[in-house]
Amino acid sequence: MSRTADGHQETDRRLLVLVGVLVASAAAVALSAAVALRHDPPRSVRDASTICALALMIALGAVVKAPLRIRSTTFAIAWVETAIVLGLAIAPASWVILSTGVGIACASFLTRLSAIKTAFGIAKHTLVAGGATALILLLGDRWPPRGFLQIVVVLGAVYLVAALLDDLLAMPVIALASGNGIARQFRSNLDLRLIGFGARFVVAVCILLIIRADPRLLLAVPPLVLSLHVAYSARIRGRAEQEAWQHLARATDALNVVDLDDVLRTAVTQAAELFSADEVEIALRDGGRTVRGDAGGAITYDGSGDEPTTVDGTVVPAALEGRDRTADVGVLRLRFRGVVELSERERYTLRTFASALCTAVRNAQAYAELARVAEEHAHAATHDALTGLANRRHLLDEGAAQLGTRHAEGVTALVLIDLNHFKEVNDTLGHAAGDQVLVQVAERLRGAAHGNDLVARLGGDEFAVLLRGLPAPAVAAHRAENLLAALHEPFDLDGMRISVEASGGIAAAPASGGMAELLRRADVAMYQAKRAGQRISTYAPTRDTADLGRLTLGGDLPRAVADHEFTVNFQPIVDLGTGQITGAEALARWHHPTHGIIDPLRFLDAVERSGLLPAFAEAILDQALIAATTWREAGFDVPVAVNVSPRSLLDARFPGSVLARLRAHDLPPDRLVLELTETLTLSQLDVVDRVLSRLRDEGVRLALDDFGTGYSSLSLLSRIPVHELKIDRSFVTAMESSAEAAAVIRSTLDLGRSLDLTVVAEGVESEPQRRALWEQGCASGQGHLFARPMPVGTLLAALHRGAGGSPGLLAAPLHDSGAVIRLAPGRRTAGRGREQRPHLPA
Repeated sequence: MSRTADGHQETDRRLLVLVGVLVASAAAVALSAAVALRHDPPRSVRDASTICALALMIALGAVVKAPLRIRSTTFAIAWVETAIVLGLAIAPASWVILSTGVGIACASFLTRLSAIKTAFGIAKHTLVAGGATALILLLGDRWPPRGFLQIVVVLGAVYLVAALLDDLLAMPVIALASGNGIARQFRSNLDLRLIGFGARFVVAVCILLIIRADPRLLLAVPPLVLSLHVAYSARIRGRAEQEAWQHLARATDALNVVDLDDVLRTAVTQAAELFSADEVEIALRDGGRTVRGDAGGAITYDGSGDEPTTVDGTVVPAALEGRDRTADVGVLRLRFRGVVELSERERYTLRTFASALCTAVRNAQAYAELARVAEEHAHAATHDALTGLANRRHLLDEGAAQLGTRHAEGVTALVLIDLNHFKEVNDTLGHAAGDQVLVQVAERLRGAAHGNDLVARLGGDEFAVLLRGLPAPAVAAHRAENLLAALHEPFDLDGMRISVEASGGIAAAPASGGMAELLRRADVAMYQAKRAGQRISTYAPTRDTADLGRLTLGGDLPRAVADHEFTVNFQPIVDLGTGQITGAEALARWHHPTHGIIDPLRFLDAVERSGLLPAFAEAILDQALIAATTWREAGFDVPVAVNVSPRSLLDARFPGSVLARLRAHDLPPDRLVLELTETLTLSQLDVVDRVLSRLRDEGVRLALDDFGTGYSSLSLLSRIPVHELKIDRSFVTAMESSAEAAAVIRSTLDLGRSLDLTVVAEGVESEPQRRALWEQGCASGQGHLFARPMPVGTLLAALHRGAGGSPGLLAAPLHDSGAVIRLAPGRRTAGRGREQRPHLPA
């Protein structure tokens, strides 16, 4: 059972107890009057007529009344106490007390009151008569009053006692039935009640004076009483209507809120009080929501409307519709525990309130829809539509707020994650597949992040994770490892398993520069990782080109090209079996007049973004071709390898420039190897194909650098006519400890043999690595085991000197001079007579 039902049962129980006490007290008073009647019984027809007249007068006083409804109970302001006081002035008290009970009983029967109301009415008025009788007994021989002054004073005292008793006995019962406090109920309409008491007292005085003067004048009493009653009733109705309109105005004004929940709660509370209903129910059509509440202002139910109500009785419905009978949004129901019929004024008030509630509900629903749309727009403005992650704007806003309070919340760091060669997925499998990959990457990053981290997609295949509240900067590296590890497992795309590799950059919050600087540093660290062939890199100021004056360096580029500040060092490529040089890779250096020698990692980005890339590439190519010509004239016909920027391959003039430089230096095209990276074909493939096809057709050799670092390698081989594959140094470094790295090397060598491509291993640092690669069939290698990058003249001197005095030899051979090692089918044969393919390191 609900609290509301329990509360009503408790109220009914207390009401019954209170009425029972009154009935018991009244019974004692009636019994005393009956005993007194035995000592002073009616002795004539006149006495009997007097008793009948008393009962009739009291019954009329109870019937002729001003009604006042509270919930399902209608209370009345009657003339009974006036009839009782007059009766006591003309008849014995016992007669009046008993006549009061009989008269009230007859009036209750005629008006068809319920049993409890009848019992309460008889008990209350019997006690009023008994109280007035008690005062008369105290007055002694001064009652009944005889002179005018005595009539006014003594009768006034008796009437005052009767009136006070009537109020004191009625107010607790009315307050309990209506749910109001006794003090509040007593103050309600107090001025009208006092006026009514005064008017009825005046009537009583006049009647008593008339009886004393001439009983025939009693004929004027009924019109007088009726006139006073009509005036008093009209005054009560006017006051009630005035208060009702004021309450309606306050109630409708209280509905002017924009939250639907507040509208419904306010409407339930106000309607219960306005119409004195036991329960108010509002049922909305949109969503099937139902809200119920009682007169105490408590919401007793808020749900789908399936739960039955606990208030049985009269139900008064009102449609929630506009004044034009449109936009019906639901229904308002007033529930009463008894039989209630609203007056015309109350019905009009209900229609007005329902119309105002309809407007309030529609306004609240419209506001909620506007708020929802605004929230959607706000969410869309700060979140990525595809993945649901925060976007760049939201990341910058949250990061700025975080950096503003970082002193109190620990260390803030940013991890920038970029998917390597992601566009190849779009190019080979379609954009729908690419979107699926991005969604799954977002889900994995969100799952790997901590609850306080903010995962964002910055655009394309670039993601970021804002790490907040770290205990120490070193923790950021551990968190970043977990994020990248989440992407290690292949992704399932409609039955296909796709591997995704990613690079990450970590940066801790800077002391100045804010979120923009933090994002820039993470971006720098990420590209450091990409260039170094690492999965993750932490920002280091010493490797930040911006810290060396990126803008200054960019401004110095025109002078550097004009003054030939860019020079080239060469790292030799050797035959792993014989130790003989097979090529050399050209590596650019910048001899800056202020900063000294600058590594290409620090200036290549600036060159590529500037308009000086063609001039820079031509200067490096010139020096590389001059070096190859110098070696050739000295007896060492060594091909030279030059790295090519992907941007150069998008320039249709690039092949003509290369071929012109070859002719200018009188060098065969096959003595030049152009090293390409796997990212070069990720856009504008048609242009790239035309450029590379022309160069290859002219005899220029092509090498694919850093092979195996992306899942696009095989796809690239089907599009690019390369001659060589270069195994990335990261696999060579890990081949002894990682089965996966060794497997990549083996598969690359197998691929090279099947396609008749030369395979070069980068980063050879030790003899065990050299021997292992050679035994697996790798033809060539480069690394610090053989030589570090050196100027052209230094390399020529090393070639003349040779290893062990053999010119052109840079390492001792792995086999005896002149010996021939024959391998199983598919493996290469090593020996002095074997043709050496030119090769170029990346």
